[in-house]
Amino acid sequence: MAKLLFIAKEKAPGESRVAGSPDTVKKLVAAGLEVVVEADAGSQSRIPDAEFEKAGATIGTAADAARADVVLKVRRPDAEEAAGYKSGAIVIAIMDPYGHNDLIADLGSKGLTTFAMELMPRITRAQSMDVLSSQANLAGYQAVIDAAAAFDRAMPMMMTAAGTVPAAKVFVMGAGVAGLQAIATAKRLGAAVSATDVRPASKEQVASLGGKFIAVEDEEFKAAETAGGYAKEMSKEYQAKQAALVADHIAKQDIVITTALIPGRPAPRLVTADMIASMRPGSILVDLAVERGGNVEGAVAGEVVDKNGVRIIGYNNVPGRIAASASLLYAKNLLTFLQTMIKDGDIAINFDDELVKATALTHGGKVIHPNFGGGTPAPTPAPPPQATEAVAATNKGDA
Repeated sequence: MAKLLFIAKEKAPGESRVAGSPDTVKKLVAAGLEVVVEADAGSQSRIPDAEFEKAGATIGTAADAARADVVLKVRRPDAEEAAGYKSGAIVIAIMDPYGHNDLIADLGSKGLTTFAMELMPRITRAQSMDVLSSQANLAGYQAVIDAAAAFDRAMPMMMTAAGTVPAAKVFVMGAGVAGLQAIATAKRLGAAVSATDVRPASKEQVASLGGKFIAVEDEEFKAAETAGGYAKEMSKEYQAKQAALVADHIAKQDIVITTALIPGRPAPRLVTADMIASMRPGSILVDLAVERGGNVEGAVAGEVVDKNGVRIIGYNNVPGRIAASASLLYAKNLLTFLQTMIKDGDIAINFDDELVKATALTHGGKVIHPNFGGGTPAPTPAPPPQATEAVAATNKGDA
């Protein structure tokens, strides 16, 4: 009998993404799985039920999750959802396990085998499964679009008979996945773009996209990156010089976008109230880390705050603001991970696989991930040459 895979409609407020697409459903059905999609699961991602049906899925209700062997979601299931799953079911989602050990333990106690997609190791084999990169890329793009929509001037320089409109000045703090996409998007819109990051290697990445790199480039900075790609601890003297340079630069900017998000830890404070006070009225700040406390002092999750004419945009779930694209990428991330477990129409989990070791949270009635109560904490893997947003952000706070 074919294994049943259930794609849930998200319950979390403001979550507009879905964990499947017609393309991924078609491939899952071809692999021998029976696929049930909860009614209206893709409605906010421009995927009507009829498209899932054409791909081979059956449209069902939340109650169908009770007989599913595999459940695909965007967000971690809440207690009510998890209570409706059968013991032994596989649940794959963005689990947000940091600081929620009790909730993860509860999932384990229900006999669920759960996988956290955001813990996917950054290795070549797993690039197509990297949800942090796929979603951060879109967040960087959307951050610029949101800033441009709130900005009361044109982004590009315009020369007209009536005069010249100067290009908007955009400063991106952090050159990880989201930051690099923000730089590229702002340049496409015609802005004068600059960026900063603690890794010396990021200077070349910023320049390749047409941005100006902002940093105190002394001998200490040039030796600031380890062989593994992480940033070394900088001296107090260097930190003070860099802070002064950034503060002076921010005062001249029209738009500042911050991207430093550290999984499991409060976001580092990059922009202070004094820096905001130095900005011209009408300037815009976009904080992509607001859900973790924010990079910008005074940012409020889910709101746009006005500080003496400077607006601080703190939208939650920024990838979800471009759900039609985000869902397609996220669904592909899930598919490629799940395909490593599908064997002749059955689901076979190899717990010795490095992908499984990195992402499996619970199994057999207990927490098995070493970083969340399942044993000795796992070592931090070295990042690839092109750092993901999570690695770039971690560099800001780690030695």
